Amino acid sequence: MTESSRVEDETGGAASPGSWRARITGMDCGSCALTIADGLRKIAGVRAVAVDFTTETLEISGEITREQVEQRLKLLGYGLAPQLTPEAAMARAAAARSADRFFAFLLADTQQRLALAAALAILATTLLAALTPGSAASALKTLSLAAAVGLVGAPIFIKGLRALLFSRRVTIDLLMMLAALGALVIGEAGEAATVVLLFTFGEGLERFSAARARDSLRSLMSLQPQTATLLVRHAAAAHQDPDHDDHDHDHDDHDHGAAPHEHTKVVPATQLIAGDVILVKPGERIAADGTVRSGESSVNQAAVTGESIPVVRRAGDAVLAGTVNAEGALEVEVSRPVLDSTVSRIARLVEQAQAQRSPAEAFIDRFARWYTPAVVALAILVVAVPVLGWGGQLINSADGTRGWLYRGLALLIIACPCALVISIPVTVVSSLTRLARLGVLVKGGEQLDRLAEVRTIAFDKTGTLTHGRPSVTAVQARGCDHEPLARSPCDGCDDVIALAASVERSSEHPIAHAIMESARLRGLTHRYPPAAAIVAAAGRGVTGQLLGSAVAVGTEALMSARGAVMGATEFMQFTLSRRTVMLVARDSSVVGAIGVEDTVRDETPSVLAALHRAVPGLHTAMLTGDNERVARDVAHRIGQVDEVRAGLMPADKLAAIEQLRRDHGPVAMVGDGINDAPALARADVGIAMGGAGSAQAMETADVVLMQDDLKRLPAALSIARRNRVIIKQNIALSLGLKLAFLALAVPGFATLWLAVVADVGATVLVTLNGMRMLRAE
Repeated sequence: MTESSRVEDETGGAASPGSWRARITGMDCGSCALTIADGLRKIAGVRAVAVDFTTETLEISGEITREQVEQRLKLLGYGLAPQLTPEAAMARAAAARSADRFFAFLLADTQQRLALAAALAILATTLLAALTPGSAASALKTLSLAAAVGLVGAPIFIKGLRALLFSRRVTIDLLMMLAALGALVIGEAGEAATVVLLFTFGEGLERFSAARARDSLRSLMSLQPQTATLLVRHAAAAHQDPDHDDHDHDHDDHDHGAAPHEHTKVVPATQLIAGDVILVKPGERIAADGTVRSGESSVNQAAVTGESIPVVRRAGDAVLAGTVNAEGALEVEVSRPVLDSTVSRIARLVEQAQAQRSPAEAFIDRFARWYTPAVVALAILVVAVPVLGWGGQLINSADGTRGWLYRGLALLIIACPCALVISIPVTVVSSLTRLARLGVLVKGGEQLDRLAEVRTIAFDKTGTLTHGRPSVTAVQARGCDHEPLARSPCDGCDDVIALAASVERSSEHPIAHAIMESARLRGLTHRYPPAAAIVAAAGRGVTGQLLGSAVAVGTEALMSARGAVMGATEFMQFTLSRRTVMLVARDSSVVGAIGVEDTVRDETPSVLAALHRAVPGLHTAMLTGDNERVARDVAHRIGQVDEVRAGLMPADKLAAIEQLRRDHGPVAMVGDGINDAPALARADVGIAMGGAGSAQAMETADVVLMQDDLKRLPAALSIARRNRVIIKQNIALSLGLKLAFLALAVPGFATLWLAVVADVGATVLVTLNGMRMLRAE
């Protein structure tokens, strides 16, 4: 494959062989994407084309060069954006909010400035004609109207002709100019100029609205700082850069955490590589994913994970690019390049999601392809049938009665399906972006639509509804008369934990971690020295020597094998309870018992209650490999769990998903994205937790909760359902306005300028209505 058949996307990432991905400039509305796609498909060697208006992206595959694409786009009246370096792409993302003021946005466009000048000229000549009646002033007014149609309308007419010639499509540009020229022919110069000017200003308003929707996505990338403060060792700097000059330094830093043998240097964030160490000062955004090397501070992760409360980060903890350091300086060792950071992956995944079309969007595109020809044919019939059939009036009469030609021209203006085409994608764009800001990634419009249909949610238990790691929940020493659940201070129980910690200190088993954590919380870590001669009994426990005594921690079977004596009823409540029980023996006597269990997440009960409120009639189920007794106890503590299925192997979970779908409707499966991969794939919607730390979860699941908890799940379902409602509103609004105008145009009640207002107004209304999804409600 030649270099000419390989194109890199605008962020600098290379496309796959035979596939192009680039950004298109000059699109005004959703139907522009259809025109471009049809035009590019007619180039020899093109296999597939996908153009997305909301993200301004083109994906094309086949044996075709960039020059061919650029040439065809130029013929159609559009352009191919230049390839950007990573630094330039980040700078453009950082300026995503620049389109804040409508008039400043319009004045930056040459066509809009020309239309504004023409409007002022028409206003001036109209006032002159009114103040100084006479043929000269009237002629000047007519000339200004005709000039407005010619100068402002020429680019529109040329663009419409190009679409007809090279894409075989009748577009709004062609229809608008036919209406304007027709108005001139029948002597309605004022109507013709009004049509052209209103349409031009309307296009500017549409571009502005679409830009705001796109910028909601690009603002995700603006979270990524463009520069970073790199810590450089003097010796390394001298070796790597012998010509290093002092002006490359930001400053020597001796009061922000840098060691005396290091200095700081401000570098572009895109130049950071794994292993670099950066200094993050209080109030700065962290430039790259990494691990804290030194320092301690709270970090606000809300922009990336949606987590509203800052989290404390100290040496050894992971931090994410785009998060904000609060009060203390941190030295962070970079773990991956900036363009592969979590926030960069989020932005790419959201953009890819926005480019994926839902079934409803595909249907609307197909509908739009025959809607325009159908309305054009109707306009021709509206003119031809009355005039030829019963001698109806062709042009407007002197008394103001509108002829059938005028009515047909009005119909032409509303024949473009712009509002209908954009009604769905702008809503989906806003919904996906809103979810991303909350820390929820949805892979596309189709997945978002399926999420709105969910009537059953199946949860994995371990690591989803529970913490997924055991903890000590009860301790009882021999002779203690309190209940095992008692949390009051007890020296005997403390001694049991301390003995167990002495032999479990070096173990990597999850239960050993739970015992050590309990000892740390109780301040017992150093009551006894580490035990010697540690021996692990697989599946039963561990033994060791401590201060001349044999200490064992393990199951009843281990105690029996060692001849340790246990009272008949001493620990009956433990052995019959839901917990995993670890007995502790010293020499030949059991001295206590430790209950270990996986605890329910604090937020789980409230989340399930919120889900039932968000989706009336929702059915919830727990799917787990644990035994029935433990599963039902967890479900009881959680509440709001309608069904429990325990003792399930992976294949059993697949069968359970199918059964739930048959019994209750579309199913969402919530798990960790790895262990539950088969069930996540089989469900209608697979939802993975903890995506901020798992690239695999981000790549494979339909929906990813960036935080390792369920708190955002009710909001995700509510937004998905609201997204569907607004899409239906937009379709009804766009079609309703078109039908209402049809009803007014045929009897002759609608003017040409009103037709433009209806067409542009419908597009703007559905855009603004869709962008409501960006707001919290």
